[in-house]
Amino acid sequence: MIADTSNSTIEPYPLLQQQPRRRIDIIYVIPAQAGIQGTSSEKAIHLEKLSLYIPAFAGMMEHCANLSSFPSGRESSKLGGRVVAFESGASLDSGLRRNDEKCAQCAFRSGLRSLETLGTRRLRRGYSITASRRRPPTVSLNSLRYYDIILTIRMPNMSSKRNFLSITDFSPGETSALLQRACQMKADQTFKPLAGKSVALLFDKPSLRTRASFEIGIQQLGGICVYMGQQEVGLGIREPIADVARVLSGYVDCIVARVFDHKNLEELAAYASVPVVNALSDWEHPCQIMADMLTIQEHHGELSGLKLTFIGDGNNVARSLCLGLPPMGVHFALGGPQGYELDEASLSRARQLAGDDSIQVLTTNDPVAAVNGADVVYTDVWTSMGDEDEAATRRKAFQGYSVGAELLSKAKPTANFMHDMPVHYGEEISEGMLEHPQSVAYDQAHNRLPAQKAILEYLLTGV
Repeated sequence: MIADTSNSTIEPYPLLQQQPRRRIDIIYVIPAQAGIQGTSSEKAIHLEKLSLYIPAFAGMMEHCANLSSFPSGRESSKLGGRVVAFESGASLDSGLRRNDEKCAQCAFRSGLRSLETLGTRRLRRGYSITASRRRPPTVSLNSLRYYDIILTIRMPNMSSKRNFLSITDFSPGETSALLQRACQMKADQTFKPLAGKSVALLFDKPSLRTRASFEIGIQQLGGICVYMGQQEVGLGIREPIADVARVLSGYVDCIVARVFDHKNLEELAAYASVPVVNALSDWEHPCQIMADMLTIQEHHGELSGLKLTFIGDGNNVARSLCLGLPPMGVHFALGGPQGYELDEASLSRARQLAGDDSIQVLTTNDPVAAVNGADVVYTDVWTSMGDEDEAATRRKAFQGYSVGAELLSKAKPTANFMHDMPVHYGEEISEGMLEHPQSVAYDQAHNRLPAQKAILEYLLTGV
């Protein structure tokens, strides 16, 4: 077994310092359970995407083969290598036409180290890597007998469903790969990985951005979307949640739910046999945060080392930001009135997930101190849906926590302003802030589409 060697001191094999002169064939074995369909060009997109989810493998490929077009699916004029795809088996196999095992293993380790600058230090959760001189028993490819070394990357069992109820349900490596995939989807909308699949939108709360982005995204991915509001379903009221979950699981391939009570979402996921996606609950809003990270990455180049300050209520959006950003190397600060801070359990977990004491997770009652040094200033409504009876009390408590041009000026000059919308002008923000030169709020809203498409593709295809 080759473990995560991002901190390894092994030096690259000498041959890797030179331009490879002999033919290098890269062999992928696509897992049958991934359900890959379509033309050869569409399958090539899958091959490229697989390399994103397995950064060590991609790094090894780049370091060893340095193919001019990766993956090209045809002969490479630069090195005389080729990429061949097979649609069977349960592993991804790379054969390197090299004369000893040490070279192949060092190539893999060098690939790991070469990607550290991109912030990817570990394999995606569930994968394992072995190096062997023997053909893997699960692969019946005669061509593999020509290779001295075969690096086998075992995929996790994707036949078991994955839910996305919390931003913490994806590892940092998965999140990075999904953000890269979302960028690809913004540039290319021709791929249809959800062809023949159906998704149910189960909404207890009204929505503009969430409903529109999911419905359009599912259609763009080739899937079928069925929307059901509170009157049609009434989770836990008109019909028990367990019954709703079991019935819908027989109709659709995924359930996207927007609910008031997060416990209802957890119960839905517990009884459903298909993936369940949190489109918003009173506890978290993970799809929004994936779009937020994509937006920040587009405007700042990378996430690691940045500071995001959230001004206002320690609500579901603030919690998902707090839990999702520190593992990506982003400092998080919340500035809000006493009694409306995030719960200590969420703050403690965020610090634990950061895995690095240098990543700060802070709260303060001073909004000016909170935005000091911030790269992003973020806010949300003072009164969320379901808390309308507290609106008058909250307006009084949050006086002084409105984000305007003056407060934004206390952050870095290059700071961006973000708001997940809808807004209450005259409360959490002043008039014109969405159109402020430093605002990226509309980019946030638009990025819901590619971010959620990447999430759905991953949960429903496994890659």
